[in-house]
Amino acid sequence: MKNPWEEISLEDYENHMQLDSVKQLQTLNSIMKAQFGEYPVTTAMVLGVAGGNGLEHVDYGKYSTVYGVDINENYLEAVATRYAEEVDLGALKLLKADFFSESEKLPQVELLIANLLIEYIGYDFFAKVVSAVKPRYVSCVIQINEDVCNWVSDSPYVHSFDKLEEVHHQMDEKELAEVMERIGYFARRRIKESLPNGKAFVRMDFENTSE
Repeated sequence: MKNPWEEISLEDYENHMQLDSVKQLQTLNSIMKAQFGEYPVTTAMVLGVAGGNGLEHVDYGKYSTVYGVDINENYLEAVATRYAEEVDLGALKLLKADFFSESEKLPQVELLIANLLIEYIGYDFFAKVVSAVKPRYVSCVIQINEDVCNWVSDSPYVHSFDKLEEVHHQMDEKELAEVMERIGYFARRRIKESLPNGKAFVRMDFENTSE
C-alpha cells in the first residue's frame, strides 16, 4: 500500500503550510536555522526533507555533508532543483527511503533532524531509525494539538491531507522522551512555539552521551 505522503503534491503542502492562518512553514524555517547552528557537528540528516525548507541555513563551511531524506521522489526532485549547486558539489545528498522498511539503508551522521515526522511513523519506528543512524544529537519538532479532532488546520488545501489520517499519531512529549531514553538518548533542550488555531510546535533535542 502506498504511503499517503507519496500522493500529496508539494505545491499543496507548501501553500497550506505558509498560509498566515497556519504559519508552519515560516516557523519551521526559523527553527531549522537554530537546529543547524546548535551543535559542534560536521554531518547532518534531515528526515522528511519535503521541498527543502530550511536548507538555505546550512553553513557548508561547517558541514561536510547534509543528507535530505524523503519517501516522495517528487519532493526530492524539487530539492535537487532548488539546491542544485549544493547537490552538484556533493555537499547535499538526497535519498529516497521508506522509514518503515528501509531504515538500515540510512547513513550514520552526527546530527539527526526530524521535524513533523514522528507523528507519521510513530515512536517505535522513529527509535528504529535513530538506532540505525546512530547520531550524537537528535533534534525534532512535534506538533501539539489542543483540538485533537482537527489536527490539520483548515485551509483551501485541507482535503489534500485527508489520507494522512491513516498514518497519523497524536504526539505526547513525555512518551517521546521515554522512548528516546530507552535507546540511550536523554533530553537536553525543549522549546515551545505557539501557532494559530490552537496548535504549537515543540522542539525537543536529545543527546547520546555514551560515546
